[in-house]
Parts: sequence; C-alpha cells; structure tokens
Amino acid sequence: MGWPRKSAVARGVIALTTVTLAASGCGILGGGSPRNLDVISVSSPRFRDGTPLPHDYSCKGGQGNPPLRWSGTSGAKSVALVVDDNNPRTGSEVHWVVFNIDPDTTELAENDVPRGARQGMTTDGKIGYAPPCETDGSYRFTVYALNVKLNLQQGASLAKTLEDIADHTIARGRLTASTIE
Repeated sequence: MGWPRKSAVARGVIALTTVTLAASGCGILGGGSPRNLDVISVSSPRFRDGTPLPHDYSCKGGQGNPPLRWSGTSGAKSVALVVDDNNPRTGSEVHWVVFNIDPDTTELAENDVPRGARQGMTTDGKIGYAPPCETDGSYRFTVYALNVKLNLQQGASLAKTLEDIADHTIARGRLTASTIE
C-alpha cells in the first residue's frame, strides 16, 4: 500500500531542497556535514539507534510520533526536529518538521508537539507527523540546536523551513530506525 506516488512538484521541491541543504553543509536529508557542529545525543524509550521503528509509529499504527529525548543543546535559542527518510526505491521524503521548540525542552512525548513550537509542511504538503509506510526505509529523527528562533509561521513551506534550519544549526544529533517492525 504505502503513500501515493509523489507528484512532480513534490519531487522538484525535494530535489531543490536537497541541493540547497547539501550546499549549506547542514546534512538535512543527507549524510555528514562539512561544518564542525556540536553533537546532540538523541534517544527514544521505544527503539534504539539502528533498530526498526515500532509498527505503532508507522502509517499502519495509531500512536503518532514516537517519544524522543535529547541532550546537548546548551547555548541554543531554539530547537528543531526533522523526520525524514532516504528510501533507495522511492527517494527522499520528509515526514515531519517541528521548529521553535523551547531550548530548555529535552524530550518530546508520544503523539505530541511541544507547547509554542510550530510545524512546517512535509513532502506531501501536509502539516504534522506523516507516519512512514515503506518497510524498507531508513527513518531519521534529527534534532537541531539553532542559534535563533526561526521567523516562520505554522505551515511554512518545506524548502524555506529546511533552508532556515540549515542556515542556523549549531549542533545536531540523529536517531535512525533501520526499517519498520
């Protein structure tokens, strides 16, 4: 089953965003970063790095986003979270963008958005957690410490949100789920 095929517009946004972010050195939707960033420790009480994402947090489950915990955002003015995958068969897809999380926040509850935080659009043009469906994906939960609070509204475009996150990242950490249970 899975998500419907991505439109040409969505594929274009992903390609443009990937090129922009790769050039900025932030590593969103990609590998490493040429900039020297501080490291954030990211974990979840529901799965460990490199293990499958529990079924409950997929499109076939009903729990919404998994709970996450992080540390290492000292000195940040805000925190952002990007959930994406880079499926070799279907390409890159952003499942969730949350920004302007209070820098004193160190965890995200299951199926929750921290008070005062805002959400940007996903690859599918929706706002909020778009649970992954492809069992052969590699799902990345990346937390970014930012040196500013982003001047973006709820529902900001994916390209603009990711570009602003990339431009203001001072630390980054990632938790990766290898597949879906």
